[in-house]
Amino acid sequence: MPIDLSQYDISRAYDELLVRPNRARRHAKNLAAHLRKMDEAELAARQAAADLAIKEMGITFTVYAHAKGGTIDRAWPFDIIPRIIPKSEWDAVEAGLKQRVTALNLFIDDLYHDQKIVKDGVFPAEVLADSKNFRPQCVGVNPPLGIWAHVCGSDLVRDSDGTIYVLEDNLRVPSGVSYMLENRQVTKRVFPELFEDYAPMPVDDYPSQLYDTLAALSPRRVRNPEVVVLTPGIYNSAYFEHAYLAQQMGCQLVEGRDLFVDSGDCVQMRTIYGPQRVDVIYRRIDDLFLDPATFNPESTLGVPGLFRAWQSGKVAVANAPGAGVADDKVVYAFVPEIIRYYLGEEPGIPNVPTYRCMDKGERQYVLEHLHELVVKPANESGGYGMLMGPMSTAKERATFARLIRRSPRNYIAQPTLSISTVPTVVGDHVEPRHVDLRPFILSGRTTQVTMGGLTRVALRKGSLVVNSSQGGGSKDTWIVDEEKG
Repeated sequence: MPIDLSQYDISRAYDELLVRPNRARRHAKNLAAHLRKMDEAELAARQAAADLAIKEMGITFTVYAHAKGGTIDRAWPFDIIPRIIPKSEWDAVEAGLKQRVTALNLFIDDLYHDQKIVKDGVFPAEVLADSKNFRPQCVGVNPPLGIWAHVCGSDLVRDSDGTIYVLEDNLRVPSGVSYMLENRQVTKRVFPELFEDYAPMPVDDYPSQLYDTLAALSPRRVRNPEVVVLTPGIYNSAYFEHAYLAQQMGCQLVEGRDLFVDSGDCVQMRTIYGPQRVDVIYRRIDDLFLDPATFNPESTLGVPGLFRAWQSGKVAVANAPGAGVADDKVVYAFVPEIIRYYLGEEPGIPNVPTYRCMDKGERQYVLEHLHELVVKPANESGGYGMLMGPMSTAKERATFARLIRRSPRNYIAQPTLSISTVPTVVGDHVEPRHVDLRPFILSGRTTQVTMGGLTRVALRKGSLVVNSSQGGGSKDTWIVDEEKG
């Protein structure tokens, strides 16, 4: 039987493909027409071919704490139907993301220097005082180009009325870009004919853009600075990405034991030819594990003396230690004010309406409406530690009420959005599934945004949780000229 889009249910959310059953949005008409020409058996076969390609290509992710304990590698969950966004809409999103990351970098730099935003009463001193990611050791440090967060992944969602919001900002060690790149390669293998109807903006230049961003940070003015990717090792959940990006950039993938700091505060890499100086470290290790001499003395993942080498300007580190001070969901709630303060502009992309539990009035509202809100702790990630109010039990709500009262600064709450959907393969037919989008923004001498990003999809029916560790998957994301759709 052919794919029947007339039975496709779009009643609960904004759908990225269809305006109403069987009627496609202007930029997605060719995709809808292509789906209608396919029968159920062919659709299932294409999805099976994609699953096989992912296994053959070794595209995996690591999950912690499965039933037997430890870690396990799983094939990357991928849905073959791409998400399509018109270029005219994307241009505004791109400008808004550049504005946002520019303001956040100014904010981080200010916090580690004069703290003018605090002195002027725009950002509360108590939020900074209780920040788990503010590093006093970074006060007074001047990283190259004044940039702290060189790679940022800001998560975007679209509400039922079509409005795009920033859901959160990831400025410590944001992951997922390798899957964005691999998703495009898999789509080309299983849906090559779609590329005859569309010319999606390329994403495969990201590794070269990343390398150029990193190389520009080098303290030595050499033609080919030594750039390395620092990984915690093979058991890290994002190890596939670490290895992939190092390979694509032509850089060495190193662990902490491969590096040492010499008497001149230069970072050296151990090689079979002897020590080789490192200019730039793209670190995929959290701050506290970077340097046991400065942060956690029990860390075996980092490099003793690395912070001292960075502080003295002998090596560049991206993202810079301390950048995570802005990677805090309570700080997120102040980003509109941060943009106005540093840039004198209105935010190009709004935040999701957010209640700050540290505010007495807003906290009371949250406690009275836990059954309809999403409550998030300040520094958790991956969808963990949240309360999904509409799907919660009375016991769970009582637990969160106690947590909020005990530590109100550590929680925010937001309304439950009906985030947008995209047709997704379920067996031999398609059904709507909720999605978000993580574009990646590179900041160096220039600011660049990926053409699209990683679309994450909640594969479970009705679920709003898109994280791969909790049953989510992904889709290829296409930015296209509207007239070509």
